[in-house]
Amino acid sequence: MLENVRLFSAVPAHYLAELEKHSSLRKYPKNTVLVTEGDESSHLYVIRKGTLSAYLTNDEGRQVNLNYMQDGDYFGELSLLDGQPRSASVISLSDCEVLLLPKASVHELMRNYPDFALMMITELTRRVRELTDSVKDLALLDVYGRVSSALEKLSDADKRIHNPKVTHQDIANMVGSSREMVSRIMKQLLIGGYIEQCTGYIEIKKNLPRYW
Repeated sequence: MLENVRLFSAVPAHYLAELEKHSSLRKYPKNTVLVTEGDESSHLYVIRKGTLSAYLTNDEGRQVNLNYMQDGDYFGELSLLDGQPRSASVISLSDCEVLLLPKASVHELMRNYPDFALMMITELTRRVRELTDSVKDLALLDVYGRVSSALEKLSDADKRIHNPKVTHQDIANMVGSSREMVSRIMKQLLIGGYIEQCTGYIEIKKNLPRYW
């Protein structure tokens, strides 16, 4: 399985085989919190099947969704590297299967195959750039533009959003708005022909507007 994960795509097979020997496969039902912000870290999580969401909450219970993850995605690498508590919580949005890789085994791979450390740095750099884009959207775009940006991030290469579990409330949590406002914007995008609601997915039909 690991050879199909971008982080491990260039790692020689014998290293991956050894790493998988020390891993464990866990199955989680829908709506299970796998990790909680502030928890101690001991594993890298690789998603074998299912959809999960990383999110943050404050003391008042307000929630911000950071991203959605599916087959082949992974999480937990930050705490694995710096030894600090988890920076976000992760919940399953469907029944899922997740491969848990022990911290010691991942560290051993980095020592025995230094190129893997470079791959890890490259992936972290990519995620920092994505975070920078998200901060830019929050600071410089209005709600309309932030919803458009969120839809583009959720879509695949064919401009389709295949995850029917992403609700208007989920999008609101991503862009820092209310569900009612997101619903109004989605309606306007449908009326304007920017998006189309198909069976099982939403398709982006043309470039989404950045401003109301």
